[in-house]
Amino acid sequence: MTQIKTGIASYGLSGQVFHAPFIAEHQGFELTAVCERSNMLAHERYPDATVVRSFDELLSLDNVELIIVNTPDVTHFDFARRALEAGKHVVVEKPFTNTVEEGKELIDLAAKRGKMLCVYQNRRWDADFLTVKELLANKRIGRLVEFESVFSRYRNYIQPDTWKEREAGMTYNLGSHLIDQCLALFGQPESVFADITIMRDDGLVDDYFIIHLFGSAKAPDLRITLKAGYLMCEPEPRFILHGTEGSYVKYGWDKQEALLKQGFAPDTPDWGIETEDEWGWLHTESGRTKYPSQRGNYLGFYEAVYQCIRNGTPIETDAREVLHVIRVIEAAKESSRLKKIVRL
Repeated sequence: MTQIKTGIASYGLSGQVFHAPFIAEHQGFELTAVCERSNMLAHERYPDATVVRSFDELLSLDNVELIIVNTPDVTHFDFARRALEAGKHVVVEKPFTNTVEEGKELIDLAAKRGKMLCVYQNRRWDADFLTVKELLANKRIGRLVEFESVFSRYRNYIQPDTWKEREAGMTYNLGSHLIDQCLALFGQPESVFADITIMRDDGLVDDYFIIHLFGSAKAPDLRITLKAGYLMCEPEPRFILHGTEGSYVKYGWDKQEALLKQGFAPDTPDWGIETEDEWGWLHTESGRTKYPSQRGNYLGFYEAVYQCIRNGTPIETDAREVLHVIRVIEAAKESSRLKKIVRL
Protein backbone atom coordinates (compact mmCIF):
# COMPACT_ATOMS: atom_id res chain seq x y z
CA MET A 1 0.00 0.00 0.00
CA THR A 2 1.57 3.26 -1.18
CA GLN A 3 0.68 5.91 1.36
CA ILE A 4 -0.81 9.24 0.33
CA LYS A 5 1.37 11.97 1.81
CA THR A 6 -1.07 14.48 3.26
CA GLY A 7 -0.89 18.07 4.47
CA ILE A 8 -3.46 19.79 6.70
CA ALA A 9 -3.95 23.53 6.15
CA SER A 10 -4.97 24.29 9.75
CA TYR A 11 -4.60 22.59 13.12
CA GLY A 12 -7.50 24.16 14.97
CA LEU A 13 -10.50 22.15 16.14
CA SER A 14 -11.19 20.75 12.69
CA GLY A 15 -7.62 19.59 12.13
CA GLN A 16 -7.23 18.14 15.59
CA VAL A 17 -10.61 16.40 15.73
CA PHE A 18 -11.91 15.59 12.26
CA HIS A 19 -8.83 15.06 10.11
CA ALA A 20 -5.53 14.24 11.81
CA PRO A 21 -6.85 11.27 13.85
CA PHE A 22 -8.24 9.54 10.76
CA ILE A 23 -5.27 10.31 8.53
CA ALA A 24 -3.03 8.86 11.25
CA GLU A 25 -5.30 5.83 11.70
CA HIS A 26 -5.72 4.88 8.02
CA GLN A 27 -2.75 2.85 6.74
CA GLY A 28 -3.13 4.38 3.30
CA PHE A 29 -2.18 7.87 4.50
CA GLU A 30 0.84 9.57 6.01
CA LEU A 31 0.34 12.77 7.97
CA THR A 32 3.26 14.53 6.35
CA ALA A 33 2.78 18.21 7.23
CA VAL A 34 0.54 20.48 9.27
CA CYS A 35 0.22 24.25 9.04
CA GLU A 36 0.34 26.01 12.43
CA ARG A 37 1.12 29.71 12.42
CA SER A 38 2.60 29.87 15.93
CA ASN A 39 1.98 26.72 18.00
CA MET A 40 3.54 23.26 17.90
CA LEU A 41 0.50 21.24 18.97
CA ALA A 42 0.65 18.95 15.96
CA HIS A 43 4.29 18.10 16.68
CA GLU A 44 3.38 17.03 20.21
CA ARG A 45 0.77 14.58 18.95
CA TYR A 46 2.38 13.62 15.62
CA PRO A 47 6.16 14.09 15.98
CA ASP A 48 6.91 12.70 12.51
CA ALA A 49 4.83 15.39 10.80
CA THR A 50 6.52 18.57 9.61
CA VAL A 51 5.06 21.79 11.03
CA VAL A 52 4.98 24.69 8.56
CA ARG A 53 4.04 28.29 9.25
CA SER A 54 2.12 29.26 6.13
CA PHE A 55 -0.13 27.79 3.48
CA ASP A 56 2.41 28.75 0.82
CA GLU A 57 5.05 26.72 2.66
CA LEU A 58 2.67 23.77 2.81
CA LEU A 59 2.08 23.96 -0.95
CA SER A 60 5.82 24.12 -1.61
CA LEU A 61 6.39 20.62 -0.19
CA ASP A 62 6.80 18.51 -3.33
CA ASN A 63 6.19 15.23 -1.52
CA VAL A 64 2.73 16.25 -0.33
CA GLU A 65 0.07 14.80 -2.66
CA LEU A 66 -3.12 15.75 -0.83
CA ILE A 67 -4.09 19.02 0.86
CA ILE A 68 -6.91 19.28 3.40
CA VAL A 69 -8.42 22.78 3.15
CA ASN A 70 -10.00 23.13 6.60
CA THR A 71 -9.55 26.87 7.02
CA PRO A 72 -12.34 29.49 7.49
CA ASP A 73 -15.13 29.36 4.90
CA VAL A 74 -14.12 32.56 3.11
CA THR A 75 -10.73 31.01 2.25
CA HIS A 76 -12.04 27.76 0.74
CA PHE A 77 -12.14 28.95 -2.85
CA ASP A 78 -8.73 30.65 -2.86
CA PHE A 79 -6.89 27.93 -0.94
CA ALA A 80 -8.43 25.07 -2.96
CA ARG A 81 -7.60 26.90 -6.19
CA ARG A 82 -3.99 27.41 -5.14
CA ALA A 83 -3.64 23.79 -4.04
CA LEU A 84 -4.98 22.51 -7.37
CA GLU A 85 -2.67 24.86 -9.26
CA ALA A 86 0.21 23.42 -7.23
CA GLY A 87 -0.70 19.95 -8.51
CA LYS A 88 -2.28 18.58 -5.33
CA HIS A 89 -5.38 16.53 -4.74
CA VAL A 90 -7.78 18.49 -2.53
CA VAL A 91 -10.31 17.83 0.22
CA VAL A 92 -12.32 20.96 1.09
CA GLU A 93 -14.25 21.37 4.33
CA LYS A 94 -17.92 22.21 4.03
CA PRO A 95 -19.29 24.50 2.77
CA PHE A 96 -17.52 23.74 -0.50
CA THR A 97 -17.56 27.37 -1.67
CA ASN A 98 -19.64 30.49 -1.07
CA THR A 99 -21.10 30.55 -4.59
CA VAL A 100 -21.94 28.15 -7.39
CA GLU A 101 -19.69 30.07 -9.75
CA GLU A 102 -16.69 29.61 -7.46
CA GLY A 103 -17.46 25.90 -7.24
CA LYS A 104 -17.65 25.54 -11.02
CA GLU A 105 -14.29 27.23 -11.41
CA LEU A 106 -12.65 24.82 -8.98
CA ILE A 107 -14.29 21.79 -10.61
CA ASP A 108 -13.05 22.86 -14.03
CA LEU A 109 -9.54 23.42 -12.65
CA ALA A 110 -9.48 19.99 -10.97
CA ALA A 111 -10.54 18.35 -14.23
CA LYS A 112 -7.89 20.26 -16.16
CA ARG A 113 -5.16 19.22 -13.71
CA GLY A 114 -6.44 15.65 -13.38
CA LYS A 115 -6.78 15.91 -9.60
CA MET A 116 -9.37 14.73 -7.11
CA LEU A 117 -11.52 17.46 -5.61
CA CYS A 118 -14.01 16.41 -2.96
CA VAL A 119 -15.82 17.91 0.01
CA TYR A 120 -15.59 16.73 3.62
CA GLN A 121 -19.26 15.90 4.15
CA ASN A 122 -18.45 13.61 7.05
CA ARG A 123 -22.04 13.37 8.29
CA ARG A 124 -22.81 10.93 5.51
CA TRP A 125 -21.03 8.54 7.89
CA ASP A 126 -23.09 9.42 10.99
CA ALA A 127 -24.76 6.45 12.68
CA ASP A 128 -28.22 8.03 12.46
CA PHE A 129 -27.92 8.92 8.78
CA LEU A 130 -26.61 5.45 7.89
CA THR A 131 -29.58 4.01 9.79
CA VAL A 132 -32.01 6.17 7.83
CA LYS A 133 -30.41 4.96 4.58
CA GLU A 134 -30.73 1.34 5.66
CA LEU A 135 -34.32 1.78 6.85
CA LEU A 136 -35.38 3.40 3.57
CA ALA A 137 -33.54 0.81 1.47
CA ASN A 138 -35.48 -1.93 3.23
CA LYS A 139 -38.78 0.00 2.93
CA ARG A 140 -39.50 -0.48 6.61
CA ILE A 141 -42.12 2.30 6.63
CA GLY A 142 -43.43 1.85 3.10
CA ARG A 143 -43.38 4.77 0.70
CA LEU A 144 -41.83 7.78 2.40
CA VAL A 145 -44.11 10.82 2.37
CA GLU A 146 -42.52 13.21 4.90
CA PHE A 147 -38.89 13.68 5.94
CA GLU A 148 -37.68 16.05 8.65
CA SER A 149 -34.05 16.57 9.65
CA VAL A 150 -33.05 18.90 12.49
CA PHE A 151 -29.87 20.17 14.15
CA SER A 152 -30.83 21.51 17.58
CA ARG A 153 -28.32 23.86 19.17
CA TYR A 154 -28.46 26.04 22.25
CA ARG A 155 -26.12 29.01 22.60
CA ASN A 156 -28.07 32.11 23.58
CA TYR A 157 -25.11 34.46 23.29
CA ILE A 158 -22.69 35.52 20.57
CA GLN A 159 -19.48 33.56 20.98
CA PRO A 160 -16.60 36.06 20.98
CA ASP A 161 -13.49 35.91 18.80
CA THR A 162 -14.76 33.41 16.25
CA TRP A 163 -15.08 33.98 12.52
CA LYS A 164 -18.20 31.78 12.46
CA GLU A 165 -20.15 34.49 14.32
CA ARG A 166 -19.02 37.15 11.83
CA GLU A 167 -18.71 35.53 8.43
CA ALA A 168 -20.35 32.14 8.12
CA GLY A 169 -23.94 31.83 9.26
CA MET A 170 -25.88 28.71 10.15
CA THR A 171 -27.23 28.03 6.66
CA TYR A 172 -23.77 27.56 5.17
CA ASN A 173 -22.44 25.90 8.32
CA LEU A 174 -25.01 23.35 9.51
CA GLY A 175 -27.24 23.69 6.47
CA SER A 176 -24.47 22.23 4.31
CA HIS A 177 -24.74 18.98 6.28
CA LEU A 178 -28.53 18.72 6.28
CA ILE A 179 -28.87 19.59 2.60
CA ASP A 180 -26.05 17.25 1.58
CA GLN A 181 -27.64 14.33 3.40
CA CYS A 182 -30.96 15.09 1.72
CA LEU A 183 -29.49 15.29 -1.76
CA ALA A 184 -27.59 12.05 -1.17
CA LEU A 185 -30.88 10.34 -0.33
CA PHE A 186 -33.33 11.96 -2.72
CA GLY A 187 -31.46 13.91 -5.40
CA GLN A 188 -31.78 17.58 -6.26
CA PRO A 189 -35.19 19.18 -5.59
CA GLU A 190 -37.19 21.19 -8.10
CA SER A 191 -37.95 24.06 -5.74
CA VAL A 192 -37.08 25.58 -2.36
CA PHE A 193 -38.97 27.63 0.21
CA ALA A 194 -37.01 28.97 3.18
CA ASP A 195 -37.07 31.25 6.19
CA ILE A 196 -33.57 32.33 7.28
CA THR A 197 -33.04 34.90 10.00
CA ILE A 198 -31.09 36.15 13.04
CA MET A 199 -32.80 35.37 16.37
CA ARG A 200 -30.16 36.09 19.00
CA ASP A 201 -29.54 39.58 20.31
CA ASP A 202 -26.61 41.31 18.57
CA GLY A 203 -26.19 38.51 16.04
CA LEU A 204 -24.40 39.36 12.80
CA VAL A 205 -25.07 36.20 10.77
CA ASP A 206 -28.09 33.93 10.41
CA ASP A 207 -28.59 31.61 13.37
CA TYR A 208 -31.91 30.01 12.36
CA PHE A 209 -33.30 28.44 9.24
CA ILE A 210 -36.14 26.26 8.10
CA ILE A 211 -35.92 25.01 4.53
CA HIS A 212 -38.61 23.12 2.63
CA LEU A 213 -37.62 21.13 -0.46
CA PHE A 214 -40.13 19.99 -3.08
CA GLY A 215 -40.02 17.69 -6.08
CA SER A 216 -36.80 15.83 -5.35
CA ALA A 217 -35.52 13.78 -8.27
CA LYS A 218 -35.88 10.38 -6.60
CA ALA A 219 -39.03 11.19 -4.58
CA PRO A 220 -41.09 13.83 -6.41
CA ASP A 221 -44.03 13.74 -3.98
CA LEU A 222 -41.95 13.77 -0.80
CA ARG A 223 -42.20 16.73 1.58
CA ILE A 224 -38.82 17.60 3.10
CA THR A 225 -38.16 19.93 6.03
CA LEU A 226 -34.68 20.91 7.22
CA LYS A 227 -34.26 23.01 10.34
CA ALA A 228 -31.56 24.34 12.67
CA GLY A 229 -31.30 27.06 15.30
CA TYR A 230 -29.21 28.28 18.22
CA LEU A 231 -32.17 28.79 20.57
CA MET A 232 -33.38 25.21 20.89
CA CYS A 233 -32.75 24.40 24.54
CA GLU A 234 -35.14 21.45 24.30
CA PRO A 235 -33.80 19.34 21.42
CA GLU A 236 -36.20 18.28 18.71
CA PRO A 237 -35.88 14.82 17.14
CA ARG A 238 -32.84 14.52 14.91
CA PHE A 239 -34.91 12.69 12.28
CA ILE A 240 -38.64 12.21 11.76
CA LEU A 241 -39.77 9.99 8.87
CA HIS A 242 -43.39 9.24 8.03
CA GLY A 243 -44.38 6.67 5.45
CA THR A 244 -47.43 4.82 4.20
CA GLU A 245 -46.73 1.92 6.59
CA GLY A 246 -45.21 3.57 9.64
CA SER A 247 -42.88 6.17 11.14
CA TYR A 248 -39.32 6.41 12.41
CA VAL A 249 -38.18 8.93 15.04
CA LYS A 250 -34.58 9.38 16.21
CA TYR A 251 -33.32 11.59 19.03
CA GLY A 252 -29.73 12.39 19.92
CA TRP A 253 -26.48 12.84 18.07
CA ASP A 254 -23.93 10.61 16.45
CA LYS A 255 -21.30 10.16 19.18
CA GLN A 256 -18.13 10.28 17.04
CA GLU A 257 -17.56 14.04 17.34
CA ALA A 258 -17.97 13.93 21.13
CA LEU A 259 -15.52 11.02 21.41
CA LEU A 260 -12.96 12.82 19.26
CA LYS A 261 -13.23 15.98 21.35
CA GLN A 262 -12.63 13.87 24.46
CA GLY A 263 -9.40 12.59 22.94
CA PHE A 264 -10.51 9.10 21.92
CA ALA A 265 -8.97 7.66 18.75
CA PRO A 266 -10.93 6.01 15.91
CA ASP A 267 -9.48 2.61 16.88
CA THR A 268 -11.31 2.75 20.23
CA PRO A 269 -13.33 -0.48 20.79
CA ASP A 270 -16.99 -0.11 19.79
CA TRP A 271 -16.22 3.12 17.93
CA GLY A 272 -19.41 4.66 16.50
CA ILE A 273 -21.72 2.03 17.99
CA GLU A 274 -24.87 3.29 19.72
CA THR A 275 -26.35 1.57 22.75
CA GLU A 276 -29.93 0.35 22.64
CA ASP A 277 -31.19 3.32 24.63
CA GLU A 278 -29.77 5.59 21.91
CA TRP A 279 -31.58 3.81 19.07
CA GLY A 280 -34.53 5.41 17.33
CA TRP A 281 -38.14 4.26 17.43
CA LEU A 282 -39.87 2.41 14.61
CA HIS A 283 -43.67 2.62 14.84
CA THR A 284 -45.74 0.49 12.46
CA GLU A 285 -49.10 -1.26 12.61
CA SER A 286 -47.26 -4.15 14.28
CA GLY A 287 -46.28 -1.93 17.21
CA ARG A 288 -43.62 0.47 18.45
CA THR A 289 -40.10 -0.92 18.88
CA LYS A 290 -36.49 0.22 19.09
CA TYR A 291 -34.75 0.14 15.71
CA PRO A 292 -31.03 -0.81 15.81
CA SER A 293 -28.65 1.91 14.67
CA GLN A 294 -25.95 1.35 12.11
CA ARG A 295 -22.35 1.92 13.16
CA GLY A 296 -21.02 5.44 12.61
CA ASN A 297 -17.71 5.54 10.76
CA TYR A 298 -15.97 8.78 9.77
CA LEU A 299 -12.97 6.71 8.70
CA GLY A 300 -15.15 5.68 5.76
CA PHE A 301 -14.64 9.13 4.27
CA TYR A 302 -10.87 8.71 4.15
CA GLU A 303 -11.19 5.17 2.83
CA ALA A 304 -13.21 6.64 -0.04
CA VAL A 305 -10.53 9.31 -0.62
CA TYR A 306 -7.83 6.63 -0.71
CA GLN A 307 -9.75 4.48 -3.19
CA CYS A 308 -10.39 7.51 -5.39
CA ILE A 309 -6.77 8.69 -5.54
CA ARG A 310 -5.05 5.31 -5.73
CA ASN A 311 -7.61 3.24 -7.67
CA GLY A 312 -9.73 5.80 -9.50
CA THR A 313 -12.89 4.75 -7.70
CA PRO A 314 -15.59 7.46 -7.93
CA ILE A 315 -16.09 9.23 -4.60
CA GLU A 316 -19.59 10.05 -3.47
CA THR A 317 -18.63 13.47 -2.08
CA ASP A 318 -17.08 14.54 -5.38
CA ALA A 319 -17.24 18.32 -5.70
CA ARG A 320 -19.36 18.01 -8.86
CA GLU A 321 -22.10 16.40 -6.75
CA VAL A 322 -21.71 18.56 -3.66
CA LEU A 323 -21.95 21.70 -5.80
CA HIS A 324 -25.73 21.08 -5.75
CA VAL A 325 -25.65 21.81 -2.01
CA ILE A 326 -24.39 25.34 -2.72
CA ARG A 327 -27.04 25.72 -5.41
CA VAL A 328 -29.77 24.85 -2.88
CA ILE A 329 -28.30 27.26 -0.29
CA GLU A 330 -28.29 30.09 -2.82
CA ALA A 331 -31.91 29.32 -3.69
CA ALA A 332 -32.85 29.18 0.01
CA LYS A 333 -31.25 32.58 0.63
CA GLU A 334 -33.15 34.02 -2.33
CA SER A 335 -36.40 32.41 -1.19
CA SER A 336 -36.05 33.87 2.31
CA ARG A 337 -35.27 37.32 0.93
CA LEU A 338 -38.16 37.32 -1.56
CA LYS A 339 -40.51 35.34 0.70
CA LYS A 340 -41.55 33.02 -2.09
CA ILE A 341 -40.84 29.60 -3.56
CA VAL A 342 -37.73 29.54 -5.77
CA ARG A 343 -37.38 26.99 -8.56
CA LEU A 344 -34.02 25.42 -9.30
